[in-house]
Amino acid sequence: MSSKTVDVIAAALSERIENGEFASGRLPAERSLSEHYSTTRITLREALGLLEAQGIIYRELRRGWFLAPPRLVYNPAHHSHFHAMAAEQGRIAITEVIEAREVPAQLVIARHLQLLEGDSVFRIRRLRRIDGRAVLYVEHYLNPAFFPGLLEEDLTRSLTDLYDQRYGIRYGGARFTILPGPLPARAAPALNVASGTPGLLITRINRDQQKRVIDCDCEYWRYDALCVDVDV
Repeated sequence: MSSKTVDVIAAALSERIENGEFASGRLPAERSLSEHYSTTRITLREALGLLEAQGIIYRELRRGWFLAPPRLVYNPAHHSHFHAMAAEQGRIAITEVIEAREVPAQLVIARHLQLLEGDSVFRIRRLRRIDGRAVLYVEHYLNPAFFPGLLEEDLTRSLTDLYDQRYGIRYGGARFTILPGPLPARAAPALNVASGTPGLLITRINRDQQKRVIDCDCEYWRYDALCVDVDV
């Protein structure tokens, strides 16, 4: 396989995308593309991988290749919630609740929340979409002492707004850790990618206006859906 051949195919596909040839937002099947360029599926996938790495296209498991929409710009220093952040950028956000229950805290989560291992925490698992595309799988861990009855609420809405409106709790500070790595088995299927696909884990430990640790978010992003932009 020639790297030049891969580059030529990638450049040709990129030009077709720029010219608006794939108005449906979806690329033809790999078999059709490999026939069009008189190449093997292996070489074609190398070329598609180059465009994927550049954020031009993205792949969904068992569905094929699609034109990548603009990345969502995310500034961790701002306390704007997911739906508001998307709306400010002209995007449509949807949140689905996968699970909401009370569970014993594992050691890492307990330390984040300044609790003991095995203490009860609320765990909320949600899938978040931008313009219909699944981009974020998130696990929220909450200290139940601050949020009695929260699991009975509508958890598709912003937790930021719910905290404020029902409990009078507002974010007063946060600690962020951003770590690239493979998406875990529990997150990858929800994001329509294979387990082990590169992703971005953002762990956020939140304090309220009284500086008490109230919750921890573990966000698993598709790496091609997000641009982290911090204004210091």
